[in-house]
Amino acid sequence: MMLFLILVIAAIVLGLIGAVAEGLFYVLLIGIVVFVAALVHLALHLRSSGRRHRPIR
Repeated sequence: MMLFLILVIAAIVLGLIGAVAEGLFYVLLIGIVVFVAALVHLALHLRSSGRRHRPIR
């Protein structure tokens, strides 16, 4: 979960820099890619953690 938070914070920082700084639009795109990667990581983490905690009947 810590990795997810770090990725989201990095995406926010990169997005703000890319949106504010002139000529750094590619940094905004990198921020968006990092945010999507964070969401994928969270989805995979929640999906795999849900399988381990269920008892087998």
